[in-house]
Amino acid sequence: MSTVAQELVRRKCAPCEGGVAPLTEAQVGPLLKGLPGWGREGLGIFKVYGFKDHYQTLAFVNAVAWVSHREDHHPNLIVGYNSVRVEYWTHAIGGLSDNDFICAAKIDALFDL
Repeated sequence: MSTVAQELVRRKCAPCEGGVAPLTEAQVGPLLKGLPGWGREGLGIFKVYGFKDHYQTLAFVNAVAWVSHREDHHPNLIVGYNSVRVEYWTHAIGGLSDNDFICAAKIDALFDL
């Protein structure tokens, strides 16, 4: 796990009701670089996770739901038989916030448990 990811995992999401600017490209670059496998698309970030079977896929979806509930920051999930695409962006600000990267790092950390 990168130093950036380790720092993000230790943080807690802050409530975001809008009224703040999205992260700039200069801020996004280093955060994204610290999260291997995550890419940028449109307003958000995404990663596709692959699994052996449907059971593992759904177990991962449930773990993501648990993290999302604890952080009160929820991704879009596209679920297939043996893959899940996780997409984050902060709707209230129309772009990326620290919360997106905090949650992305926590989702990656599930594999270190």
